[in-house]
Amino acid sequence: MNQCQILFAWQVCCRMFAFALILVVATTVRAAPYGAEVSDPPGATVASLHSWLIAHNPDLLAMTLEAQAADARIQPAGALPDPMAQIELRDISVHKPRVLPGQVGSTFYQLRQRFPLWGKRDLARDAASADASSAAYRRDARLRELIATTEQAYVRYWYAGQSAATLDRIVDVLSNLEQLANQRYAAGLAPQQDAIKAQVERTSMLRERIERMAMQREAKAQLNASLARGPDEPLAEPAGEPELELPTNLDAAIAASLDAHPALAAAGASVEAAEDRRELTYRNRYPDLTVGIAPIQVGSRLASWELMFEIEIPFQQTTRRNQEHEATLMRDASAARRDAIAVQLRGQTGEIRANWEGAREQRALIEHTLLPQTDANFESALSSYQVGAVDFTTLLDALRQRRAADLTRLDATRDALLSAATLRSLIGEAR
Repeated sequence: MNQCQILFAWQVCCRMFAFALILVVATTVRAAPYGAEVSDPPGATVASLHSWLIAHNPDLLAMTLEAQAADARIQPAGALPDPMAQIELRDISVHKPRVLPGQVGSTFYQLRQRFPLWGKRDLARDAASADASSAAYRRDARLRELIATTEQAYVRYWYAGQSAATLDRIVDVLSNLEQLANQRYAAGLAPQQDAIKAQVERTSMLRERIERMAMQREAKAQLNASLARGPDEPLAEPAGEPELELPTNLDAAIAASLDAHPALAAAGASVEAAEDRRELTYRNRYPDLTVGIAPIQVGSRLASWELMFEIEIPFQQTTRRNQEHEATLMRDASAARRDAIAVQLRGQTGEIRANWEGAREQRALIEHTLLPQTDANFESALSSYQVGAVDFTTLLDALRQRRAADLTRLDATRDALLSAATLRSLIGEAR
């Protein structure tokens, strides 16, 4: 192989290597966002839902951008207005009109700047700053609402799955009872009707299980909707009962957090903004000052200067009084809205806490008293049926009581968790 052939082969190899490298890089770049989308779906834990919600919810993103936009309005609100520039061409000849400064009788240049006085710029800046704070607090309040909604949907999703699993266990027990009834029927110790009763009860449980699975699909769609996902997108199976912990000293947490709730803080910032605008409206009684300076050109030389001062004449007193009255009413309305939010938060907290405590008490009673009683009743009925001491209907009644206790415990757990999600949003434990 001569030197030219070696050089040609080397160039071909280099080009192939470069092409392969480009393919690898392009594939990696395209696959990166796709890989991010197909990562593990949320749903295993409450924390995974929070992370997904904060990263993907468009409503939260919109409110974040609005808060940033409100923050960007602070500086312009207190800035000086733009100056005005004016040029006048005077003494233009009728017979030979010209429009260049050196070709007319005189040229008048003017630069004017309006200066808001009496602290108006500071008040406008303070009002815009309060608006920005209100927007940021509203975003935080909305985040709490979204997290509470997501946690509640997650509780319903978990509850539907757990209730279906409870019914599966009952169905397995009924299958065993059916076998037992068939054995006793074969031995001539029980009527065939016992096995048929077990089959009917089992079919009834399967029908109820279908309802619970439909409930789970509905809860899944609601949970995905709260996460801004498609209704049929996959969710991870819950790793266990949702962990929605509340502070140990709930009374102290409620007392310390309600006054600092972002919805109340947003309303307070709105009151501050309304008060600043009211004061600004009253300051508008006093005129602003406009200063102008104007050099006058005659031919090609600067002939003279003019200095101008301008103020508004406050003739429209009726208009100004109505504006002041409007600003006062808006301030009072903002204060009333803040008080209404405070009353609503306290009332809602008291109601939800009562529901939470009642559900926890029911769960404790069921777990420590009712469930052991129904288990003992069923085991006793099963032993008695095996020796022919009771009929099959008594055994089914004992099983129904056990099933009802299991499902009631789940109901109480669900109610306690739903109330806990709302309480967490009210006292700031949702993050």
